[in-house]
Amino acid sequence: MKFWFTRGAWVSKKTQEKYKNIAPEEIKSIAIIRHAALGDMILTRAFIGEARKFFPNASITLSVVSNYNYGVPSDMVDHVHVAIGSDQRHISKRDQIRKAKELGYHDIIFDMTVSTRSLLLCLVNKAGIKVSFPYRNWQRIFYDICIFRSDMQFEAETLLDMLRLFGANISMPPNSHINVPATKRDKPYFVYFTTASIANKCWPVENFAELLKKLSSQYSGYNHIVLEGLAEWESVSNLIGLTTSRGEIKNIKVQKAMQLDETYAFLKGAVAVIGNDTGIRNLAICCETPTVGIFSSEVLYRYWPRYGNHDVVYNADGSIPSVEDVLASVNKLIKI
Repeated sequence: MKFWFTRGAWVSKKTQEKYKNIAPEEIKSIAIIRHAALGDMILTRAFIGEARKFFPNASITLSVVSNYNYGVPSDMVDHVHVAIGSDQRHISKRDQIRKAKELGYHDIIFDMTVSTRSLLLCLVNKAGIKVSFPYRNWQRIFYDICIFRSDMQFEAETLLDMLRLFGANISMPPNSHINVPATKRDKPYFVYFTTASIANKCWPVENFAELLKKLSSQYSGYNHIVLEGLAEWESVSNLIGLTTSRGEIKNIKVQKAMQLDETYAFLKGAVAVIGNDTGIRNLAICCETPTVGIFSSEVLYRYWPRYGNHDVVYNADGSIPSVEDVLASVNKLIKI
């Protein structure tokens, strides 16, 4: 295998020499360490599909963590390894290490997490090549190959760079292999998701209420559906109360959280999905549904694909975007 790079990556001299005469077809097993919540997990699907194509004879094991199980792409891999997470702190260190060792030997390990837990997995399991995208330069001592991570590129693309380094011809835009038929409804519909994993990612509920009123009036022939999250605090009752304070608005609906395949179908059938930096927005991106993301404090370029019908609303100084700016973004997107 030739390693295709001049800058932007690092490969140890030993690895370059050892693998120069090995073909991708000779790779028999791959492990992918992805200890992440829903949004980042979903972005892994395109990588798995491309790895399957480039290493056609390799079995693929995905290592996940016990406290993040929703959205694991088990349909795309041969085996799933579950590492002990923060939900099982009572388990002894000895048993945690024993569980970590169950990952076993692989021709290539791709560490897409770079955490204390994933570094442990790399230390206690042998591999022909260990590949990662570490946050800090010194962390490359744990790996044979490193792709330098950038906050200025969509994260799904950074993951795919690990395969481009080997010479893989990556499909663009990335294919997430979500083969679920879109939901069919009597009326076209917008989807709004108003929460996020942490509070400072959330656009103010008053802003969402004002946006919802304006769009439900402007697009009166559409339904405007607010999707609730799984947690109790992700209830949208406050938002609906603010939106309908002067009477019911018939084309505003609430959708309770659904199973994953139902969520895929629901998002796939939408005209557009409007929300914060969330896993739901990443699901919509992977379903090729137009999205409008609202950003203020987050690293926005890492979660903003520059292909497809996806827009992000932000201010250069990091302040909270206005309702008017989000409304303009939605209107621009719908006209595409």
